[in-house]
This record gives sequence, C-alpha cells and structure tokens, in this order.
Amino acid sequence: MWKKVECVAIYTEDIEKSIAFYETMGLKKAWDTYQDEGKKWRLVGLGFPEGNTELVLKNNPDLDMMEAEIRVEDVRALYDSLKDNAEVKWIRPPFPNALGGHVAVMEAPDGNVFVLIGG
Repeated sequence: MWKKVECVAIYTEDIEKSIAFYETMGLKKAWDTYQDEGKKWRLVGLGFPEGNTELVLKNNPDLDMMEAEIRVEDVRALYDSLKDNAEVKWIRPPFPNALGGHVAVMEAPDGNVFVLIGG
C-alpha cells in the first residue's frame, strides 16, 4: 500500500520569511511555482540534504492544513479498496498526472489529508 513519504506541505502566511528560515535549517530551494493562473498562490519545494524528500511551502489560505504526499504502488487500486469506507473522505478521486501515473487526495478518518501518488 504506502511506500514512502515524498513530501510534507505546510501553509505559511509569509512564504519568503519561511524560505529564509528553512534554508538556515539546511534545506535548499528545489523549485518555485504558482498554484493558480493569476500567480497569487505560490508553492515552493525545499529539498533535504539527503534523500528525495521535500518540504513544500504554500501560501494559499484555502489550503491552510498540513498534508503529506505519499507514494503508493497503485493509486486506483488503493482508491478501489477504500472507496466504500464511509470514514474516508475523497477530496479528489484518482486522476492522471503528467508523469503517466495517478494522483488522489483523501482525508483519513482522523482528519489528516494525504495526497497519494503512484501508478
């Protein structure tokens, strides 16, 4: 089912201040993009010195929760196994991504949000 944590995304009101702080903690900016066409809401990926895990900063107040991106073997199979569980809320059912895999977003019974990525 779950294989590894790809990244953890956290909300920040002051994204530049957060970038500066986390860079002092040893992270390095890996990418910087906008979430919307109006270029108001940024997403910034900060890479850890060892490994492929990232901390992602986001400044969209509509997404002010922490979310973990989890690599799974098969997004659609995991969705199929959980779709009838009334305690799991599917924010986005599986959809294709640009890399040929799939993505889905779920809220677990404890209220935590997970972005599932994989085949």
